Order: sequence, then structure tokens, then C-alpha cells
Amino acid sequence: MKVDINVVSDFVCPWCFIGRQRLLRVVDQFHTEHPEHSIHINWLPYFLNVDTPTWGEPYRPFLEKKFGSARAVDELFANVREAAREDGLEFAFESIRVRVNTLQAHRLVYRAHSQGARPEQVNKLVGGLFEAYFQQGKDIGDIETLADVAVAAGEKREAIVEYLSGSEDAQAVHRMAGQFENQGVEGVPFFIFNRSLAVSGAQSLSAFGAALREVTAVRVS
Repeated sequence: MKVDINVVSDFVCPWCFIGRQRLLRVVDQFHTEHPEHSIHINWLPYFLNVDTPTWGEPYRPFLEKKFGSARAVDELFANVREAAREDGLEFAFESIRVRVNTLQAHRLVYRAHSQGARPEQVNKLVGGLFEAYFQQGKDIGDIETLADVAVAAGEKREAIVEYLSGSEDAQAVHRMAGQFENQGVEGVPFFIFNRSLAVSGAQSLSAFGAALREVTAVRVS
């Protein structure tokens, strides 16, 4: 049986990074135990702040304004780090200078999907974008930075730079993200299993496992 998992997320969302890590752990284990099921993950766009300037804005001031105080932001960072620890993820929030506009990053993933890139290549690209931003503090709105991530995932630098220097697929990405908002997605990460079962948030391993078992009708032995 083929299982499609649509993951709606944004690259400036730390919980999306955590959710991705947990989902992949569950998918790997599930596939090992049930190799008769083929699982395909689609990474789809969402904009947590559609009004982010093209070149981004200062990271910490944006968060302090959004959450009300420096203390609230410190608590947010601490909560994320605590939640991520069991997943083996570390966050370098202090290294992030820019709250980026993620259109370019989403275009990069959209391009990979539309050109039929192998699932493992798309997943490496997505992971590279999260890692560049949250673990290395890089500006993933910058074309050269995005090209570095894409090359590490097996792309050709010249082709990526040429693509990102234009506006191809930008409207398609915005349209797709808008569709999820119109369908009632109010926050990310958001996971859709076989277009029939929705899971919201960076859920536990057991929750993701239960969702996979439900859509595949696999019973717990």
C-alpha cells in the first residue's frame, strides 16, 4: 500500500523542524516493520508571516514584539530546546540574525518536487534548510546560501542560482500556501495522511505511529 504524507510547514518554525525529525523517525521504524507499505512524503509551503519583507527583518526584535517581551522569547527558546533534546536536535537561536522571508526556500522545494527529484533528495534538501537556519544561523533567504544547501542535496549550483534569481513558481507557491489557509490550517506543522487523516503540531512518536497504523489498517501486535 502506498501512503502519502503531506507536510505543511515553514522553515522559520522551530516546531516544524522538530515535527519533521519525529515523523522521519516513525516512518523509518514503520517501514522496517512493514516493508509492504510504501511511504512518500511531500513537503508543502506555509507562511507564518506572509508580510515578512523580501530581505527579512531583525530576528530577535521581531520575536520580542510578537510575544511581548524578551523574557517570553527566552522562555520560548528554552521550551523548544527542552522538547527537541530527546529528538537529538540542537538549536542555535543566538546565531540567527534575520527572520527570513521563506519564499525562496519554498520555491526551492517546490522546484525539486515538480522536477521529480527522488524522495531522499527532497528530504535532504528540506533538512538542509532547517539545519542551515536553526543550527547554523544562516540566511536562507539569500540565493548563495540556498544554492549551497541545494548543492549539498545533489543539485547543480548554476541551475539553482538561475532559478532563484527569477520569479518562476513564486505565484504557484503562494497559491498553494493560500489553499491551506483557506482549508482551515491555522498553524504548522500540519500533517495529512493519505488525504484522510490530519495531525496538527509536532506530535509524539506514538501519535505519528498511530496515524500510520490507522491509514494502513495495521494492528498493534
